[in-house]
Amino acid sequence: MLELKGIYKIFNRGTINEKVALNGVDLTLNDGDFVTVIGGNGAGKSTILNMITGVYSVDAGLVIVDGIDVTRMPEHKRAKFFGRVFQDPMTGTAADMEIAENLALAARRGKRRTLKFGVNKKEKQAFRELLKKLDLGLENRLTSKVGLLSGGQRQALTLLMATLQKPKVLLLDEHTAALDPKTSAKVLEITDRIVSQNRLTTMMVTHNMHDAITYGNRLIMMHEGKIILDISGEEKKNLTVETLLHKFETVSGTEFANDRALLS
Repeated sequence: MLELKGIYKIFNRGTINEKVALNGVDLTLNDGDFVTVIGGNGAGKSTILNMITGVYSVDAGLVIVDGIDVTRMPEHKRAKFFGRVFQDPMTGTAADMEIAENLALAARRGKRRTLKFGVNKKEKQAFRELLKKLDLGLENRLTSKVGLLSGGQRQALTLLMATLQKPKVLLLDEHTAALDPKTSAKVLEITDRIVSQNRLTTMMVTHNMHDAITYGNRLIMMHEGKIILDISGEEKKNLTVETLLHKFETVSGTEFANDRALLS
């Protein structure tokens, strides 16, 4: 479903601030894979998502989605392939619009727009049923402005919007990092349910080592712009934070340096 072949990205090339963000990344996600991505500060985790979606252009390499080469495709054109949820709960929704209106925008993504009522009665009922599954009481607040929602409610809504038109790949960029532990756990539970029910090919960048181990069927670890570990199957099921840290230190020859991840 997603192939990255020999991806390189260097920022500020030729200057004193030159930074090799991605250094020959090769990665294949099969249909239905749920891959968690973890790494130290500056390892290239968020950069890899930005390369996939076209926020940054690649210096070398190929990005292929479901057999289609999107490497030179502009960001707005390749957006139809992806659903993305960001770290900031304020991103991904229109704060001054109602919950129903936000969902209607997501439902019409990629479709021909016409002059008619924004949200009809049939759609409202369908949205209520979808929101009920979140178990957050939002099904009774269709006319509420999204800006009035809590961070967790907003992230859950953003997840629903990102997956309403089933994307080829769902990209989660530390989407629970700004939430308190209880709310984070709830949003992760909703994430896992939506991904499983829709069998979505998913990449979840996280700083939480426990979450990276608990969720998904594969775990990749990045270091200095490279993928140094790719763990799946029984090996992933038996992983602990301690064994993951040991594997990282063995492969990289250095200690893991990410205070947030270690504290988590």
